[in-house]
Amino acid sequence: MRRIVANSNCYHGFSVYEAIDGIADAGFHSIELTCTRGWTEHIIPSLPSSELLKIKDALADHDLSVPAVSGHSNLMDEERLADFRDNIKLAAFFGASIIVSSVGEAHIKDKEKTGDEGVVRNIRTLLPLLDEFDMTLVLETHGEHGTASRLKKIVDMAESERVRICYDTANAIFYGNVHGTEDLESAIDDIAYLHIKDKAGERTEWNFPALGEGYVDFPSIFHVLDSHNNQSMLSVEIEFTAAGAGSLDEVNRAMKTSAEYLKAQGFTL
Repeated sequence: MRRIVANSNCYHGFSVYEAIDGIADAGFHSIELTCTRGWTEHIIPSLPSSELLKIKDALADHDLSVPAVSGHSNLMDEERLADFRDNIKLAAFFGASIIVSSVGEAHIKDKEKTGDEGVVRNIRTLLPLLDEFDMTLVLETHGEHGTASRLKKIVDMAESERVRICYDTANAIFYGNVHGTEDLESAIDDIAYLHIKDKAGERTEWNFPALGEGYVDFPSIFHVLDSHNNQSMLSVEIEFTAAGAGSLDEVNRAMKTSAEYLKAQGFTL
């Protein structure tokens, strides 16, 4: 059975405890905790151990497991690798087997850029730590690396089962300008995780509503995964419009709407 996850980044601007409450109330049993510098810092390595344990207790109280952590760092920048190593350790503390990162920064300006060779060189320095914690780094379709076919070049060069792709269904449109399933299928063997995010409005408009309220063809995406026997986890992500969610109630409603959409597609949360 394919595992369904809810991304705490849906609760950008709200606390991790509000995210835990809302995600559990919507019926989810798995959460992707967000540790994205300068954006959604629901968990960060600098939190005192007492607070991290408090978060862990809240997760247990709500019967939420943590299969993945969103730990975006600029993997092109050697100076950011230390931060990312801390994110890997933090993900391990919460029991995650997947850590997500874009190649560049997710929501703050890149200080450094490099070619594929430099990215791969930096990623290879992370492999011993990934091995130690039995964790997979998945590179998200984002920014200049907005398509699966683009990320596949880096994954192939890394030559490690520890380095795969996180396919974000809306980012592929917003950043990569690809529609349909050809891009997904082009790298299907390297896809190890998905952010299932809907898209509304113009292509470059920041508009990512609840599942089923945009125009992403999720049934076709699910069909491609099934036809290739790709059992990657699906992580629900909702980012609303550039104005953000109007209220906590709006986020909670969107989570419940997305949960009902997935159940209507035959999934069990």
